[in-house]
Amino acid sequence: MSLVIKGASLLGEQTRDLYVDDAGVLVDEAPSGAETIDADGLIALPGLVDLHTHLREPGREDAETILTGSQAAALGGYTAVLAMANTSPVTDTAEAATRVWELGREAGVVHVQPVGAVTRGLAGEELAELGLMHRSRAAVKVFSDDGRCVHDARVMRRALEYVKAFGGVVSQHSQDPALAGPVACCHEGELSGRLGLPGWPGIAEEVIVARDVMLARHTGSRVHVAHVSTAGSVEVLRWARAQAERDGTWAVTAEVTPHHLLLTTDLLTGYDPTYKVNPPLRPQEDVDALREALADGTIDAVATDHAPHARHDKEHAFVDAAFGMLGIETALGVVRTALPDLSWSDVARVMSTTPARIAGLAEQGRPLEPGSPAHVVLVDPDAAVTVDRDASASLSRNNPWHGRSLTSRVVHTVYGGRVTVRDGALA
Repeated sequence: MSLVIKGASLLGEQTRDLYVDDAGVLVDEAPSGAETIDADGLIALPGLVDLHTHLREPGREDAETILTGSQAAALGGYTAVLAMANTSPVTDTAEAATRVWELGREAGVVHVQPVGAVTRGLAGEELAELGLMHRSRAAVKVFSDDGRCVHDARVMRRALEYVKAFGGVVSQHSQDPALAGPVACCHEGELSGRLGLPGWPGIAEEVIVARDVMLARHTGSRVHVAHVSTAGSVEVLRWARAQAERDGTWAVTAEVTPHHLLLTTDLLTGYDPTYKVNPPLRPQEDVDALREALADGTIDAVATDHAPHARHDKEHAFVDAAFGMLGIETALGVVRTALPDLSWSDVARVMSTTPARIAGLAEQGRPLEPGSPAHVVLVDPDAAVTVDRDASASLSRNNPWHGRSLTSRVVHTVYGGRVTVRDGALA
């Protein structure tokens, strides 16, 4: 269906109409017989792109499916998501990656791009089918054992060398298991000691980040640091970016989650497993460093780490509950609430343009100009939204934002010229 998006403010700057032809492409002139969307007072951004989404299918359809996760993403303003590999079975073969890609196409709500595992079964020992996944119809470009760290330096080096041949990127879950084991669940410090919770020190992240940027430098390959959570990691990334820009032969990119930009470890005093996440929530000084790093470009992107869980996996004692929280429907509002002075052009940079570039999604994150695919989100910048976990499109309810008021509201989402969200509801 052709569209006229009337009176939108592009990136919060100039106001003009957007025209979409029946092929789903932005064009110069209004097509005849088009549906009109009144965008007066709304900000138009390129559709958001999430580098880090857990869709749980196959294997845990009780927590999320590709369809429900895609619907939640569209409600959050997203037109593309990267589906992480820690499914059951693991996305470590060309067949598994192609199946996720096919299910995304069948859902048709957002572009679902599979992330391939780095190692078989996420075991950290033998490389997965990196080349075959890349050459499959899914055209996998990003590889990650997320949920587990590729802690063996030799394996990580081999992965970086392998993906370099086709311009791939390895996304690392930075957690040295010798410093923060599988039960570590609270930022190590006075609070973890007082609460009796296993400590997860920032150094367990920082040593892996430092090692991996040096491996990227050595191999001339691309490493991406998932869910950065500490000020120490920011310091390493600042150094690495300066070195990589000088050398021009290797690249380090990084993401931060919405929850690490706003929530702090103090929330764990009530032992509410909703706030159990990996890496854990950190103190305010880390939150402040992450905000500054996102604003100045040291951290490239916001990625949700949307991690739905069924109630029977979350409703346990804190140490026994599953790691993770919902985030894809609320990400834009959290970013706007945490960094109210971030310009809309910078919002587009960290939530659309740069994530699309990192993921190699050429059709996403494009400027809203003639010739670009019509992937658009329209946002009311002045609306305050009180989050209701029971209104979520996700199958899960582990929502840390329930009852909170967030700034800005996604009003319409357009994916490839098709309206997927209209007036804040699924179309």
